[in-house]
Amino acid sequence: MNRKYDLGALVKPLCSWYGENKRSMPWRDDPTPYHVWLSEIMLQQTRIEAAKAYYERFIQALPDVEALAQVSEDELLKLWEGLGYYNRARNLQKAARIIVERYEGRLPADYGLLMELPGIGSYTAGAVASIAYGVPAPAVDGNVLRVTMRWLGCRDDISRGAVRKEMERSIMAVIPGNRPGEFNQALMELGEVVCIPNGMPLCGQCPAAEHCAALASGRQTEFPVKPEKRARRIEKKTILVLEWDGKLLIRRRPETGLLAGMWEFPVMEGHLTMPQLREILQERGAEVVKLERMESGKHIFSHVEWHMRGYRIALLGTDGQEFTSTSVWADRAELQGTYAIPAAFRSFLNQL
Repeated sequence: MNRKYDLGALVKPLCSWYGENKRSMPWRDDPTPYHVWLSEIMLQQTRIEAAKAYYERFIQALPDVEALAQVSEDELLKLWEGLGYYNRARNLQKAARIIVERYEGRLPADYGLLMELPGIGSYTAGAVASIAYGVPAPAVDGNVLRVTMRWLGCRDDISRGAVRKEMERSIMAVIPGNRPGEFNQALMELGEVVCIPNGMPLCGQCPAAEHCAALASGRQTEFPVKPEKRARRIEKKTILVLEWDGKLLIRRRPETGLLAGMWEFPVMEGHLTMPQLREILQERGAEVVKLERMESGKHIFSHVEWHMRGYRIALLGTDGQEFTSTSVWADRAELQGTYAIPAAFRSFLNQL
């Protein structure tokens, strides 16, 4: 890494800037260990503004670690509905149960012990330790990597674990012992609002622009260096919105794989035509009263893209068991309040 530009020179101006410009956030305004932990897990794949409502709803329902440890999985996933990446919620609960069992319901202040909990990596452990407990520990996320790589003019590939580890060591060497959480949050905040991704950073607003190697060379947008994204695999799906007696059929997905254990409308591979679908339904003994196309949908996962063709199908005289043994007929109130429906299927539910 380029050592011409010293990260230590950033501490004072950055912390001063943060003190004057930090945004108010519910978890920042009340940084208990539980609040910091929950917010950091939510923010891994969610924008700050979008996460606030989910956070408030979650905290109201599950105000502490003990409540999180005891809640049913269906209720937990319903609270998480819309945030996606549902294994994050499951790991939260796994960790909560360990925290109750081993640490009397309070997250440990030790960075190493935090790292041992399900779903907590080096970044989240550093954030909880430094922000909630004032323990000097680095918290290197994508924002921090972008900011520091630009400051240092470093062209190392940030997707490599060794590069992240080196940056964690570099930050640990300069992190102020009396305000580690403030410094870590200042780095994150700068990356969110000034040293932004996907375009020219707002260098005129940076409190430490004079220390930035990328700015000095006029090559800000060339940092950080990361590999090109792989093209997503396209998968065609047919979504069956089956109606009977005022209810809709949903089924639980397998416990492994994409959207593991979530509730879905029945899915068939490929794009089926109306005659093909009618034949399949008849073979399964379904009495079809009405069969109509719905607006198509698309949902993007990290490496897969679903192109979905939907059908609304009114049935007569069926209990749904010919479709799957893991299905239930749910009314609209249950779909809203009980069962977590992934965002991939929401567009079809919203059309009804």
